[in-house]
Amino acid sequence: MNYLATVFPRADQWRLPVSRDQAMLLMAAFNEIMLGLDTLLAHVLNNTIQPREWIPIIFGPTAGVLLLVAGLIALRNRETAAWLATAVFLASIIVGALGAYFHFIRGITPTAPLGQRITLDLLVWAPPFLAPFAFAGIGVLGISAAWEEVPTGSGRLKLPFNLTVQMPYSKTRAYFFLVSLGTLVALVSSALDHARHPWDNPWLWLPLVVGVFATVVSAGIGALNRELTAEDVTIYITAMVLLIVVGMVGAFFHIQADLTSQSTIVPERFLRGAPFMSPLLFSNMGIVGLLALLSPEEK
Repeated sequence: MNYLATVFPRADQWRLPVSRDQAMLLMAAFNEIMLGLDTLLAHVLNNTIQPREWIPIIFGPTAGVLLLVAGLIALRNRETAAWLATAVFLASIIVGALGAYFHFIRGITPTAPLGQRITLDLLVWAPPFLAPFAFAGIGVLGISAAWEEVPTGSGRLKLPFNLTVQMPYSKTRAYFFLVSLGTLVALVSSALDHARHPWDNPWLWLPLVVGVFATVVSAGIGALNRELTAEDVTIYITAMVLLIVVGMVGAFFHIQADLTSQSTIVPERFLRGAPFMSPLLFSNMGIVGLLALLSPEEK
C-alpha cells in the first residue's frame, strides 16, 4: 500500500521510474560514497592517515560503484544483482563494526583505575564511536531492500534456490524500525558532539528534541500491527520533514561556525571545526523515512 496516498490521494497516480526497494538501494549507494568522503575529511585531521583508516575511505566509493553496477545487472538478473549487493552490504556492516571498535578503544584508558577507564567525558572528546555505525546501518538497510518480499507485506523474503526467510515484520514495518534506529544513532552522536559546548545555546536543543520525537514516532509507527490511518501517516511525515529541515539548518550553522568573521573560507577550519556534513545525517534519515511510505509493489 502507498501510505502517502492516505494523506495525498494523488500519490496513487504517481508513476516513479524505480520501485521503493530500488530507491532504497540508490540511497544506499549514494550514502556509501558520501561516507567515504566524510571519513576522508575526518581522518585527514591528523595529517598522517594510518593504514587501517584507509579502509572506509576506499571502501565507501568502491561499495557505491558496485551497488550501481548491481542495479544495472538487476535489469537482466535480479538474483545475481541481489547476491552482489548482499556481499557489499555484509562488508559494509563489518567495516562499520570495526570502525566503531577502533573509535571506542581510542576513547578509553585501559590502564586507569577500575571505574575510570570509560567515562562520559572521554567519550565526548574521543573520535565519535557511533559514527562508523553508519556503514553498518546502510548494510542492514540495503540487505532488507536487496531481496524481494513475496507476497508483498508478508515479511517473507525470497532467496535463491527456492529458499525463503520469514521476518517477524513486513518489510515496510522493518523500514520504519530501521529509520528509528538510524535516527537514534544520529541523535546520540549529535548530543555527544554538542556536549563539548555549553547547552545555553538554544539551537543545540533543536536536533535533540526533533531527534527524540522522530525516533519515537518511527518506532511507534513500526510497532503498529495494523493499517496506518491518515493521522498516523501525517504525524510520521511531520517527523521526517522536521528531520530534513533540522539537518539542513544544522549544516548551515556548522558552515557558519567554520567561516571566519569576514566569511572567508579557510580549509583548515572546515577540517578541524564543526563537521559540516554530520547534521545532514538527520536529513538523510528523513528522506529514507519518506521513501518507506512508497508502495512496496515491485515494478
